[in-house]
Amino acid sequence: MSKVTVPERGQPLDVAYIYELSLAINEISDKISSATTNYSRIDTTSAGPQNIKTSETRILGGYYTVASNSTVSASSTKPFTYVFPDFKYTPIVTASPVNVGKTSAGENVSIVLTDVTRGSVTGLVKFNSSGNVSIVVNLIIIGIPN
Repeated sequence: MSKVTVPERGQPLDVAYIYELSLAINEISDKISSATTNYSRIDTTSAGPQNIKTSETRILGGYYTVASNSTVSASSTKPFTYVFPDFKYTPIVTASPVNVGKTSAGENVSIVLTDVTRGSVTGLVKFNSSGNVSIVVNLIIIGIPN
């Protein structure tokens, strides 16, 4: 790829220099738009698989504190809801529990997502043993922006 020389301060910008800038910009555009690796496929429930430029996808990372130094009993659940900016279609959401309290009861949890919409995700954290816990849910949300 060619590099454009930086003009000196006060140097007049002539047609030749603007032509050189235009060539460099077009070369960058050709390299970006022609690469097939610059596309991502996102499956949607309402419109099927969508192939779009990776630069046009939205990827959000978030977390939700479910319990902070709380006592829980085995088989109990705690709901959570995480709200995010609207997507064009329902996004793909992945949730992972994090045992921030580093307790044995915090190591024995599971997560079920109960609803994913264009603007939020809700779910349940199920505690499979009793004890003191501090749990957050890490979320990765991938989709097509509205």
